[in-house]
Amino acid sequence: MTSRDVVNVVQRRLPRKTKVGHAGTLDPLAEGVLVLGVGPAVRLVPYVQQQPKHYQATFRIGSSSVSGDLEGEITDFPDLPIPTRDQLNQAALNLTGEIEQIPPAHSAIWIDGQRAYRRIRAGEEFEMPSRKVQINTLEITRYEFPEVDLNIICGSGTYIRTLGIDLAVHAGSTAVMSFLSRIGVGPFHLTNSVSMDALREDALEPHFLPVSLAIQHLPCVKVTNEDAIRLGHGLCLDQTHLDETNPSENENIKEVAAMTQDGQLRAIVRLKRGQWCPYRVFPTREPE
Repeated sequence: MTSRDVVNVVQRRLPRKTKVGHAGTLDPLAEGVLVLGVGPAVRLVPYVQQQPKHYQATFRIGSSSVSGDLEGEITDFPDLPIPTRDQLNQAALNLTGEIEQIPPAHSAIWIDGQRAYRRIRAGEEFEMPSRKVQINTLEITRYEFPEVDLNIICGSGTYIRTLGIDLAVHAGSTAVMSFLSRIGVGPFHLTNSVSMDALREDALEPHFLPVSLAIQHLPCVKVTNEDAIRLGHGLCLDQTHLDETNPSENENIKEVAAMTQDGQLRAIVRLKRGQWCPYRVFPTREPE
């Protein structure tokens, strides 16, 4: 099942023309958390993607494939040395923090206007550009050669296949990914997820979550009812309006979530020429 397949299941059960989008593709091989935005919340998908992702993965040491996982033809290398756990632990330390990573060629990255995997399938040869990614945690939770289990917390844009392969390479071997589960994205956890059966059969509305979860990593301020109306009309607020409700003002903050007095998300506002101007505006419900 692809991420788009999940979106289609939900979209077919909602009123026509309701927008549905997902926050971060899961490969068909993978399982776990896929955050969906519904209706106006689709515009918050980029903010979900900014939050840390939590994965559990299994790699097979001493094997390799073009795709980096079991979907490609597997080649075994029995003559490679068997890494010790200490070597893998040291490699994990070297791969923690901000690192340079070269994404796999069999990925959905755009290269000169085309998806990389499509260019590979067409027989093209090209160089994948490296990128900086943030690895907060890279922990070896089980090692029984040839299998190693990893616990990973990382930033957006990280390729777990590449991370596991780099871990093995640092320890003098190579690897393929045999299992991947995303167990969390920010505040969205696997234990609170909705099963595919429930998405197909249950009423959907009880499963909706507050949009505020998508922007919990942003500074939040409460605005007056009058200012909430102004934001809804696309009007900017003087900087002092927000500063008065945000005593811990930080000059580096350029984007803020403006909440109504009853805790609903009214807008994402950005600082422009001394004013807080609406970048994303959201409908709010009237108090009951």
